[in-house]
Amino acid sequence: MMPSGWQTAPPGLQHPTPVPPISNYAYPPNPAYTPVQVRQGFGQYPPHPMPHAPVAMPSSETVTPAPAAPPPKGKVVFSPSVREYVRRAFLPANLNPMDEPLPKSSKFQKQLEKRQRRWGNYQSAPRSPTPPPSTGPVIGTCEVLEKRYLRLTSAPIPSLVRPEPVLHKTLDLLKKKWRKESNYSYICDQLKSVRQDLTVQRIKNDFTVTVYELHARIALEKGDLGNPIEFKAYRILYFIHTANRTGLNDAMADLTTAEKEKGPIKHALSVRSALALGNYHKFFQLYLDTPNMGAYLMDMFVVRERLAALCNICKAYKPDVKLRFITEELGFESDHDAAQFIVDYNGQDLLEERQDSISLMTGKAGPLFETARSAAFRTVDIKGQI
Repeated sequence: MMPSGWQTAPPGLQHPTPVPPISNYAYPPNPAYTPVQVRQGFGQYPPHPMPHAPVAMPSSETVTPAPAAPPPKGKVVFSPSVREYVRRAFLPANLNPMDEPLPKSSKFQKQLEKRQRRWGNYQSAPRSPTPPPSTGPVIGTCEVLEKRYLRLTSAPIPSLVRPEPVLHKTLDLLKKKWRKESNYSYICDQLKSVRQDLTVQRIKNDFTVTVYELHARIALEKGDLGNPIEFKAYRILYFIHTANRTGLNDAMADLTTAEKEKGPIKHALSVRSALALGNYHKFFQLYLDTPNMGAYLMDMFVVRERLAALCNICKAYKPDVKLRFITEELGFESDHDAAQFIVDYNGQDLLEERQDSISLMTGKAGPLFETARSAAFRTVDIKGQI
């Protein structure tokens, strides 16, 4: 039944066409309710139902809106009280006298004025321009035939270098002097000077070969062949002195079987073996029987080895030993030298004089010589090796 206040709708609008259901929604076959038209307004006639607008699917690419620009910052305005406080803080009457620079003393001021007067009239002397570095070999201009050999410590000077034509004349002169005087020291010095002039001028030709061959023939004639065995032994002793294990191993690896049987090298290898095994008795026997000039090298490290051996004696022989035993075991020439060695390390209180001999109190001497031994093995030589 329609309320009496409502007018009858036109014939075409009494039964509006029902809105078709959304295709993607499945309605049940027997609904539990009957759909009714809902009034959408208070007009005389219900409005037509709005058609379903197509639903836009969200896109996979989302557009991020640009961030809004921050509002401009305004000028900070301080209150009148803050302004007044800052103004009063910088008044001369309110400044802290401790912040002012200290007055300069009259002595300092006089020195400053004197320095300014001294340097006020100073004018640097003009310097000649530096010549450009030479890109080629030196071309000598010296005309002197005989010239002593001097090791170069700076760039060669052309006025002190003989050119090749002058060197030819020098070589002829040296041949004549060698046949006449046979002074090997002079001829060796002159030929080294000729070779130096050839080197700085980068002269490498048949004349260069002639000079080197002549020098070699004269050395063979005088028996100046060198002593490789002797100096290889010195090299081993030097590596022992500097405790350079890498250099020592390399030097030993370069030795041939025949070289190891030579006297100087065999002695140096025995020294190394005695120290490696801690056999100080054998070491000091080798020290007293060193061939050639090896004793001078062993003198450089015999002191530290004596300290190491003395530490071992103090541990093994207690409470004392005779000074004569120290002399024989550590390779001293006399008891006086052995006693002086102990006194040099502040061990005079450890020597005790008895009826027939002098004894070293080894039971008390251990810490003293252990400290000295540690200091001796920390000594650094000229090359910086330990």
